[in-house]
Amino acid sequence: MNIDPGFINTPKWPVFYEDNHLLVVYKPSGLLIQGDCTGDVCLLELARQYIKIRYEKPGNVFLALVHRLDRPVAGVVVFARTSKAASRLGRQFRTGRVEKQYLAVVHGVVPGRGGDLVNNMERKGPTSRIVSAPTAKSQEARLSYRVLGFAENKTFLEIDLDTGRHHQIRAQLAYLGFPVMGDLRYGAPNPLPQKQLALFAHKLSFDHPTKQHRLNFTAPLPADWPWPGMNTDANAVVWDWKAFVQK
Repeated sequence: MNIDPGFINTPKWPVFYEDNHLLVVYKPSGLLIQGDCTGDVCLLELARQYIKIRYEKPGNVFLALVHRLDRPVAGVVVFARTSKAASRLGRQFRTGRVEKQYLAVVHGVVPGRGGDLVNNMERKGPTSRIVSAPTAKSQEARLSYRVLGFAENKTFLEIDLDTGRHHQIRAQLAYLGFPVMGDLRYGAPNPLPQKQLALFAHKLSFDHPTKQHRLNFTAPLPADWPWPGMNTDANAVVWDWKAFVQK
């Protein structure tokens, strides 16, 4: 499927920031962040085409992936436009200098006001699992969460991610007994309409790779987010990208 990169930098699919070194953009659910063996459209290539057209760049456009979001997860993403920015941003992600905050709606009533989760995780193919003790293949996974509200046997959570393991939030919350809405892989009872997850990369903070000042970005919740009284604005960001581009 050929997708017009003109969908990017619109109210429903915003660019949050761009300069010579960075591109910070919204990622809808259902869109790969990087190409894989499926050959499906990916955000990285759409963003390259956006830059190529916007700045009338001949030839190939350099744009580097420095972190990832799972395909069914939406939210804020940063790309590096230079190798220097890629190297310096990569170092910030590895050393924990980047702050990542997520929102999630989970099945069940999470007790208390919040807490910290520290687990050992192993990845096996497309899935990660919690193990009771460290192994040669496990990595420590850390996050903290706060309860924002309850509705219909579900809980709305705000999550600060301290480490960036594969499927970390999904696996840790499921192990606690509260799978993310729509996450059939980790125990949710049913899918969401477009196979999204009710997991959203809400905030991202990091140091500019050359100017050194702190940058803070917040993605607004999309239309149809599964929580009472949330975003119903007709111009809210799109949640599922296919439903948007096929209109």
